[in-house]
Amino acid sequence: MSKEEPVKLDDEQLAELREIFRTFDRNNDGSLTQLELGSLLRSLGLTPSSDQLDTLIQKADTNSNGLIEFSEFVALVAPELLPAKSPYTEDQLKQLFSMFDRDGNGYITAAELAHSMAKLGHALTAKELTGMIKEADTDGDGRISFQEFSQAITSAAFDNCWA
Repeated sequence: MSKEEPVKLDDEQLAELREIFRTFDRNNDGSLTQLELGSLLRSLGLTPSSDQLDTLIQKADTNSNGLIEFSEFVALVAPELLPAKSPYTEDQLKQLFSMFDRDGNGYITAAELAHSMAKLGHALTAKELTGMIKEADTDGDGRISFQEFSQAITSAAFDNCWA
């Protein structure tokens, strides 16, 4: 991706980032200090050292004021949020989805997920099954659409790259 080409996030992603940013911008001055950025990253389960934080701030702080403004924060995290960063192609995701969507209706139900996971040798407890559905089912209809599936798989891969 060339430097001139700004990263395009959708409104929902931007709103989510703005909310996260505001939560950690303790003094509401529109920027994050090293301390505030550290808190934000720790809330995501990361444990950056002081040196790593310094490096991150130097990388993101395009106006060199030692703080991270919202636009700098977006530029820093956006590349990680874009679908292009998904380790899977659309075709791979569709193929994977169809393995779980046994009746081919475009949704994965709890029963289909349980059956497919058992076939893969990963029998799930009711609690695990409920947790997986709840985590992936962003619209709350009790089943997983292809879009929800793609998002869950991609974010799981993203989480694992930080682990």
